Amino acid sequence: MFWKKKNRAPKPKAMEITEANFKEIVAQNDHAVLIDFWASWCAPCRVMGPIIDELSAEYEGKVIIGKVNTEVSPRLSQVFQIRSIPSLLIFDKGQLVERYAGVVPKPNLEEILDTYVRR
Repeated sequence: MFWKKKNRAPKPKAMEITEANFKEIVAQNDHAVLIDFWASWCAPCRVMGPIIDELSAEYEGKVIIGKVNTEVSPRLSQVFQIRSIPSLLIFDKGQLVERYAGVVPKPNLEEILDTYVRR
C-alpha cells in the first residue's frame, strides 16, 4: 500500500546569527536570547539542532533563539571564548547571563527559558 504524503508546512528554524547581525539581535533586543554555537561536523551539535529548532517555534515571540555556525563566524566564538561545542549562551537585556556546554535535554532548556519569558 502507498500512502499519500501530507503537505506539511516547513518547520520554522532558529535564526542564523552572524558577526554582521549579532549586535542587532542580541544587544538591541528586549527579549532574552538563546544562542547555540555549533558546527556541521559536530555529532552532539546534530543532536541539539532539532531541539533548538523546536524551541524556536515554541518560544516564538517570547524568547529569541538563534544559531552561530562557528566555522562561519569564528570571531564570535573567540569573543565568547567558546572552547567546546555545542555551547549554549543566554543573553538577557544584552548581557550574557548563562552558558552551558554539551547536549542539554529539551525539558531542561524549557525550564531555563521559562525563567526569562516576559509576562
